[in-house]
Amino acid sequence: MGDYSGPMKQIFKGGLAWSAGRELFEGVLVEDGRISAIGPGALTAESDEVIDLAGGFLMPGFGDGHAHPIIAGREARGPKITGMKDLKLILQEVKKYADTNPTETWIIGGAYEAALIDGGDFLASWLDEYVSDRPVVLHAVDHHTIWVNSKALEAAGITSATKDPAGGTIARTNDGSPKGTLREPSAISLVLDKAPAHTVQSDLQAINYACEQYLKFGVTNATECWVEAPMGEAYIEAAKTGVLTIDMNLMQLADPKLWQEQSPYFQNIRSQVETLNSPKLAAKTIKFLTDGALSSGTAALLEPYLDDPTTSGLKIWDDKNLLEALTHFDSLKFQVHIHAIGDAAVRQSLDAIEAMAKANPTWDRRPTIVHAQLISKADLPRFAKLGVIANFQPLWTYLDPMNKELILPRIGESRNSSQYQLRDVLDSGARIAFGSDWPVTSADPIEALFVPVSRKISPEDRGPAWSPEQGITIAESLQSFTSEVAYQNFRENEIGKLEVGMRANFVVLDKNPFENSAVQICNVYIDGVCVK
Repeated sequence: MGDYSGPMKQIFKGGLAWSAGRELFEGVLVEDGRISAIGPGALTAESDEVIDLAGGFLMPGFGDGHAHPIIAGREARGPKITGMKDLKLILQEVKKYADTNPTETWIIGGAYEAALIDGGDFLASWLDEYVSDRPVVLHAVDHHTIWVNSKALEAAGITSATKDPAGGTIARTNDGSPKGTLREPSAISLVLDKAPAHTVQSDLQAINYACEQYLKFGVTNATECWVEAPMGEAYIEAAKTGVLTIDMNLMQLADPKLWQEQSPYFQNIRSQVETLNSPKLAAKTIKFLTDGALSSGTAALLEPYLDDPTTSGLKIWDDKNLLEALTHFDSLKFQVHIHAIGDAAVRQSLDAIEAMAKANPTWDRRPTIVHAQLISKADLPRFAKLGVIANFQPLWTYLDPMNKELILPRIGESRNSSQYQLRDVLDSGARIAFGSDWPVTSADPIEALFVPVSRKISPEDRGPAWSPEQGITIAESLQSFTSEVAYQNFRENEIGKLEVGMRANFVVLDKNPFENSAVQICNVYIDGVCVK
């Protein structure tokens, strides 16, 4: 399986191939980086090279329809605490990093498991015992929460007199002083706005890291779902210089207070990307964050939280402002991609999308609601009716520690077991695309592929499945990882399927996933070039 540097005809044979909407077949012919034949016609064609799959399983490259690659790359430079299950080990790792990097003025990293502590409120004093000479900021796994030390609170000027910003919360002790845990972007920015600014060069390093990780996992196309300056500029430079080695669609983040001022900048970034005319980069989408997370008690619900009946969560946008912003960007032919976790946020998003579509002329808009963890029965049919894509995170569709320890006590068994209604959404006629939300969870699609099928962390798990009636088939899971992500990103005529005329953008697994769940990525091919 070799690289090539010029026009070439390659036949891939010796293993089954899969593409959404087709039966399993054998044989793919690639000519000059494009698929020119499949099936029997490919097997009998003339070629310059025959590649024996040795029983492997050929399929379109995986897509990631919702992720934060630059944030993942930034965090990779900080303390390695992801996956640690012990508070002391986390603190020791932070100290180890601080001692190894004495010249860094701020220590920023992630991601810690908030479910380690009842209620998820981590204290600044715990970090102070290990690092007290400079600010420390750690992201929780939900990335809607940070844990900071006293130096970080001091740098941000946060005291007992500091009011909670709109749409965010500062966890407090009984006397009102800050504990060291802050939730949602408006509160998090109080601290991070004081940290050293990221640069195009530092984010180029993050993009390089992210692309290397993605290709290792067989992900050939992805989305960057939280684009703020200088991220857009960094991606443009990455596309120019070859650092960007996978297809990427940028989603620029609209701020409820600043979106009118942001609009010219968003349009300029899109214009620069279109002028660059790189097949690897697009900037078609605007991201909206309408609520928080269930784990932090900030997702917007139709009914109050059980652990605090005085609140139903946070709505980050008011209805009028959200509709005005969506209508504005939709009129500019930007796709809208809306974070909505609670059932109230999902309803608000659907209402706004419906009104937006009535206000503007019809076009191929493909609105997307991401996460959609709780959807009321009344709102389920509206996804298909309004043409809204539901972007789910497949690795979240089992009863993980966050659901058991943090979410279940807050919302109760009935609502908790109603999360991630994949089967019902598909049966309603709506489209589902998958996203990892990396670095919130792993970017490796193999880890997630079977989770929405078995509704367990692995098919071998002997424990009970979580809401098994919402399980989907392996074919539907594969489709949601491939052709549906391509469709969400307006790339269905280029990637996501093995069809004549499509780019040779595919992966080879070591086993047939229809017969064996213990699959691994063997090779990644992009435009006919083996990159692994």
